[in-house]
Amino acid sequence: MHILVTDDKSLIREKLTALLERHGHVVQTAFNGLDALEKAQKETYDVFIIDHLMPIMNGLQLSKNLKKLEDTSSIPIVFMTTQNINQVENLAEAQLFKCVMAKPLNEASLLSALRQLDKKLPLSHLVG
Repeated sequence: MHILVTDDKSLIREKLTALLERHGHVVQTAFNGLDALEKAQKETYDVFIIDHLMPIMNGLQLSKNLKKLEDTSSIPIVFMTTQNINQVENLAEAQLFKCVMAKPLNEASLLSALRQLDKKLPLSHLVG
């Protein structure tokens, strides 16, 4: 799968890139929502992994913008947050996400979610 990982923390981008590439995925990264939106308009991705709280354009704003664009509107979003996962589920934007994952990420849960997305299987909306 071709994945765009968006997080303002370079260490998280590096760790996710290494994990995903070890499992055969092609990964590109973005350091904030604006950077990700620009990349998403230039290249095709199978999945977006997006952090919640970032400067310039946060994950909610990015997700809304991606869903407005014809070329990116159907691409699944895995949303990462350090916030209370139940609060994120109650946000109006929660329907934009294929799943929500708590940070720090559980690597096995992330890989399982990506396998399900790759096979077009339904995902439980929230992953702890």
